[in-house]
Amino acid sequence: MAADTLFHRITDYAHRADPYPFYAELREAGVARQEDGSYLVGTYHEIEALLHDPRISSDRRNRTVPDETAAAEQGLPPAFIGLDDPEHHRLRRLTMRSFGPPHTPDRIAGMHDEITRIVKDLLAGFVDKERIDVVDDFAYPLPVTVICRLLGVPIEDEPRFRAWSDAIVAGIDPTPGEDPTERPRAAAEARKEMGLYLGELAEKRRAHPSDDMLSAFVSDSADGQLTPLEIMTTSVLLLIAGHETTVNLITNGVLTLLRHPDELARLRGEPALMPRAVEELLRYEPPVQMLPQRTPLADIEVAGVTVPKGAPLILMLASGNRDPRRFCDPDRFDPTREDNQHLGFGSGIHNCFGAPLARLEAQIALHELIQHLDTPRLVEDPPPYRRSPVLRGPRHLLLAPGRDDAQRGR
Repeated sequence: MAADTLFHRITDYAHRADPYPFYAELREAGVARQEDGSYLVGTYHEIEALLHDPRISSDRRNRTVPDETAAAEQGLPPAFIGLDDPEHHRLRRLTMRSFGPPHTPDRIAGMHDEITRIVKDLLAGFVDKERIDVVDDFAYPLPVTVICRLLGVPIEDEPRFRAWSDAIVAGIDPTPGEDPTERPRAAAEARKEMGLYLGELAEKRRAHPSDDMLSAFVSDSADGQLTPLEIMTTSVLLLIAGHETTVNLITNGVLTLLRHPDELARLRGEPALMPRAVEELLRYEPPVQMLPQRTPLADIEVAGVTVPKGAPLILMLASGNRDPRRFCDPDRFDPTREDNQHLGFGSGIHNCFGAPLARLEAQIALHELIQHLDTPRLVEDPPPYRRSPVLRGPRHLLLAPGRDDAQRGR
């Protein structure tokens, strides 16, 4: 088939359960120009180089042809994930002061016990269930609860965040036959409402600080300070980006382990392997399959192909993670893999800043789940997938627990 239709075939929902044959075709094609003028890159070393190339922009406003989806996403200014340096660096630096090393080295590690408690509470809800939906009953509520606690959202307000998150996720996962602008519009409204709520909560923390991240945002002025609007956009980014990727990481992880029962049994018996297994899951079934919003600021050459300034440049992370020129036996799931510098969290200046939290949540969630369920069985394989080709993962993942699993906790 023609290489210029690859993106259409990769994103076709009919192929959501297994896009990997098309990624292999893309790697053979090198850099593939598409019918709409965009360029796909699917080889590891080229993607890695582009993620570190200062000539590559993450700001969609630098495209020659304006991005039509940007208009539907208005409501808040772009978060730093969609900006370039120096503004990206300023906002990310101020955010990281409150999020992790070197300024707050214990912020994430200090949440280990809290995350474990949340996970065990969710697992307790499995008792007597004939069907368990890993997404709705476990992977979905976990990260939104964790991030609300991290930001300092009162427990009684957490349901509001779940409703906003539902609307935002619906905007990412369009349904054929519907008005294509309606869900993005509702998502933008939910994003705006969430931002306003977090902005108001941050102002309350200014007067009555606590030990949460919103308090740190408004009180830390040692190296500059986020404006109220920047606090809103950054907090919304934390919740949305951290939630969606972690849901997919956990759900894809459960599905992969159930498809590899020998490896599941090994991890159950050797829990110290779980951190390495999570890294392999990030390579083997990454929660973010591609970065579709890059564009070159000048004509550049990639693998012998000239990509013109302003053209849409789509970096296929999941394809790079299966590149046999970088990984030995790349289509094999190996939780003991050592040489594993995957692209699951990107690379370069836009490397996922929430990666330490996502790793910790996935390690705890998968460890506790496989210890809790002795004999789970997939009800449907492949399961129904979300519509988004970017944030790829099952929309539902139904398990039939064994008798001992269903009664555990009594």
